[in-house]
Amino acid sequence: MQLEPEQWTAGGSSFANRLKKNDKQLRRWISKKGISCYRLYDADLPEYALAIDLYQGHEKNKKWVIVQEYDAPKTINPQHAQQRRQEALEILAYYLAIPTKEIIYKTRQRQKGKNQYERVGDQDIFHVVREGRAQFLVNFTDYLDTGLFLDHRITRELIGSLAKNKNFLNLFAYTGTASIHAALGGAKTTTTVDMSRTYINWAKKNFSLNGLDLPYRYRFIQDDCISWLENTDHLQQYDLVFLDPPTFSSSKKMKRNFDIQTDHVSLIQATFKIIRPGGSLIFSNNFRKFKLNVDSLSSFNIKELTQQTTSPDFNRKKMHSCWLITG
Repeated sequence: MQLEPEQWTAGGSSFANRLKKNDKQLRRWISKKGISCYRLYDADLPEYALAIDLYQGHEKNKKWVIVQEYDAPKTINPQHAQQRRQEALEILAYYLAIPTKEIIYKTRQRQKGKNQYERVGDQDIFHVVREGRAQFLVNFTDYLDTGLFLDHRITRELIGSLAKNKNFLNLFAYTGTASIHAALGGAKTTTTVDMSRTYINWAKKNFSLNGLDLPYRYRFIQDDCISWLENTDHLQQYDLVFLDPPTFSSSKKMKRNFDIQTDHVSLIQATFKIIRPGGSLIFSNNFRKFKLNVDSLSSFNIKELTQQTTSPDFNRKKMHSCWLITG
């Protein structure tokens, strides 16, 4: 039985008020920009360490709510944490006027190596959502992430605006969403590279969903991006590259461990070997303590885009850093 407002704890009432506040702040932006998928709440209150994302389906009246709970410290009483979680889910259901059972709940843990690609379910149910001109397939149950990184919404729009008549390369491409925006923006060619067969196949389906079925223009490569950069004799040069590597990776498919803070300079330098003179690199990552080694990249022109690519639903917490780098 769902709790009524008069039954909420003081903490629960604070959580409800924060949902209301965030919703009010985002409503005008959502309406003006036609946003269909966005983050409503992201651990704004420490005792409610949840990330809450709303997805509006391609069909009207189709909506999903994804709740991810960050790992609680070991000092937190598990029973108290469970009670607080249950109350938060009931308050969210009340506020959004949906049954609690329709909220998809996950526990968010740091993913390393092969774990970042492992399935956590096998329902194999995909839904279609829209982002500007693009459509994407998302999956809410089988993987930790849905197939669409919401914090890079503006980054993808920027790529689409820059891609006309250019050869575009997407490294660590995930489900190819940036490649879709590049293709729809008029890219001459797109090359989508990721180590995961699952995500490369997902990217191909996203291209088909958008009516982009020209194999001579749209290439997909399943490979470790670092090895691909180092070992392949690249006949093609690129005008625009999106490089969004993980914070850390120790997959068996990689020759060595990768750490974004330690290895970003060599990775950027390797990428520029296949960028045409006058070409551009959009470099991004999600490591919140990341510091770009500007001194070691002094031969490049660097412009930070973090603020420019951060949308209102993510401005309460730094989700990514982003730069435009040219030779």
